[in-house]
Amino acid sequence: MKKSKFLILGIILTILGLFFNILYVNIFVLGYSFIDYVHFISNRIEFYFLWLGILFIIIYLKRKERK
Repeated sequence: MKKSKFLILGIILTILGLFFNILYVNIFVLGYSFIDYVHFISNRIEFYFLWLGILFIIIYLKRKERK
């Protein structure tokens, strides 16, 4: 059960991170450039949720391969 928690938490964090990163694409409407967008999302916690979720999924998959 402990191993599947990594998968569930990874999926939730990845979905949450992707949702907010796509939502923040709307700042292009306000006249921001792509560099401004990258700078804006790199300062948000949701950006790190995406990478943390992907890391948890990779940990789950690596542990599954060992068996």
